[in-house]
Amino acid sequence: MTQSSSSQLLGIELTPMKIPESVPPNSSSQSASWKDVENVDDTSSLRKSLLLSPGEPSEMVVHLRNNSSCILQLGLRVQGDFPQEWCKIGMEGSEVLPNQHMEAVIYFQIPPNFFEDDTVLSPGESLKLNYVINLYAEWIESDTFKKHVEHVTFNLYIRSSSLYLNFLPATYRDVDFIGRFLKICEQSFEPSVNILDNLWAYLDPLTAPQAFLPFLSHWVAWQESVQIDQKKQRQLIKNAIQIYQWRGTRRGLRFYLHLATNLPLDEHISDEAEKHISITENFSKGLIFGEAKIGEDSVLGGELPFHFTVNLRPGEHIQIDEKLVKKVIEQEKPAFCTYELYINN
Repeated sequence: MTQSSSSQLLGIELTPMKIPESVPPNSSSQSASWKDVENVDDTSSLRKSLLLSPGEPSEMVVHLRNNSSCILQLGLRVQGDFPQEWCKIGMEGSEVLPNQHMEAVIYFQIPPNFFEDDTVLSPGESLKLNYVINLYAEWIESDTFKKHVEHVTFNLYIRSSSLYLNFLPATYRDVDFIGRFLKICEQSFEPSVNILDNLWAYLDPLTAPQAFLPFLSHWVAWQESVQIDQKKQRQLIKNAIQIYQWRGTRRGLRFYLHLATNLPLDEHISDEAEKHISITENFSKGLIFGEAKIGEDSVLGGELPFHFTVNLRPGEHIQIDEKLVKKVIEQEKPAFCTYELYINN
């Protein structure tokens, strides 16, 4: 539905893009139906309601028709008891040809924190939610250069959009107070509902909020380390069970070092010495009396038993935290094993 105001030269129609469910009971916008618009005097103020929610843009479309036989040089301006930075006017041009029409759009948008910003209120002042907007159309006749002014009036209502209104019968949705009251209930319960709807995201370490990570790490008995950044911590918590499963093995140690250093696993490379994370085992029984044979399977002063070597080969621009790597190795290796660590840039 549109609101119209027609003079002898210019016709104006307003079409709101967002209509409120209800308006305050003292509003005069409910007093007249749109069928009675043609019977209203041209100089009267016609009203229509436009709904505006914080952070959401809303528009009032203005239809202008030139009823005269001359070209009209047209300009629009908006006045009202509202901050001017909320409003912006967009026009297709400034000329309206004879018996032709032109459209303009009045864009409205208020800050997302409109209801939370207490700095805009003076002590003892209440928040204003209803505004009266006056749209003035000023034009000049091209042949006589005579200036004319026509204006229409509409109401601007600021309301938070409420999902709970969709569950009410139409009788209750027509009451403005009910919608505002339900918004209070919605703000109290909707965060919990959203958590339940997106519970899977809270249980995934890769998508969970940062404040939820300590719970997830405790859930899988993982000890967080201040040396590891949050992105790596998420990966480690997600793969904690896999790390536990392979603890004490070369595969488990390589996987943990891969997560802690971002070096590739190189599973497609068969030669251990060519991998970015190379772990070579050099196990021997050592010197066992009655079993060892000097010169055949044992050497005096030879290699350590249960010993392995870790070689890391990062790229030129990759920094390796040696203390972190040693901590990982000490945590993952069997207690009786010894090791050597080499970081080859």
